[in-house]
Amino acid sequence: MDYRLQPLGDNAVIIELGEDINIETQQIIKMIASLLDNNPPEWMIEYIPAFTTATIFYDPFKITNLLNNEILPYDYVCGQLQQLLAGLKADKTIKPRVVKIPVCYGGEFGPDLEYVASFNGLTTEEVINIHSSGDYLVYMIGFAPGFPYIGGMSEKIATPRRETPRLKIPSGSVGIAGKQTGVYTIETPGGWQLIGRTPLKLFRPDEEPPSLLMTGDKIKFVPISYNVYKEMEEDER
Repeated sequence: MDYRLQPLGDNAVIIELGEDINIETQQIIKMIASLLDNNPPEWMIEYIPAFTTATIFYDPFKITNLLNNEILPYDYVCGQLQQLLAGLKADKTIKPRVVKIPVCYGGEFGPDLEYVASFNGLTTEEVINIHSSGDYLVYMIGFAPGFPYIGGMSEKIATPRRETPRLKIPSGSVGIAGKQTGVYTIETPGGWQLIGRTPLKLFRPDEEPPSLLMTGDKIKFVPISYNVYKEMEEDER
């Protein structure tokens, strides 16, 4: 497995696994996250997984006290990570969790659906069919609490971000930005093209874990009617 270790400031190490966003790299990052979750080093503060990297923050004072200044904290952490990564490779036998996300497309929930269709020379129904039939994978969580960066959207409906971002986007809004799709988990400003909304709460701060989705999850968008949306919204309260 090819990787590089790079410093980030004076208390973090970045594990770089290349530049290509793909399933194999995502699986390795998920395996690293699993190892750190199950056996967290006492010197680790936290870790942050991303598309092609995992960043590990550490407490240099704990390492200094542990080793009595025998080795620099950065060198020690790199050595520990090299042991962790030795022999690690993507396991294609791992079955990802499949999460179905109901979406009411268009109307008040998807004010940009017609623009996405027009931009790509399609009808709104074609956009809905393409979007809801995609083979999606959650590559990372970021930007906002629980916000999933989802790969696998067809280029047939790829659409640039809005020139002028909205100041307020409702929680649950499903959007498109370039070749990516995602779901706004909280009310926030944003520039993605909105094509629908889900009644599911993807960010649940009172639960553990608070994010419904995790990296490595497979996503299936399921079209629903307005009435079904309202029923499900009531159940989520």
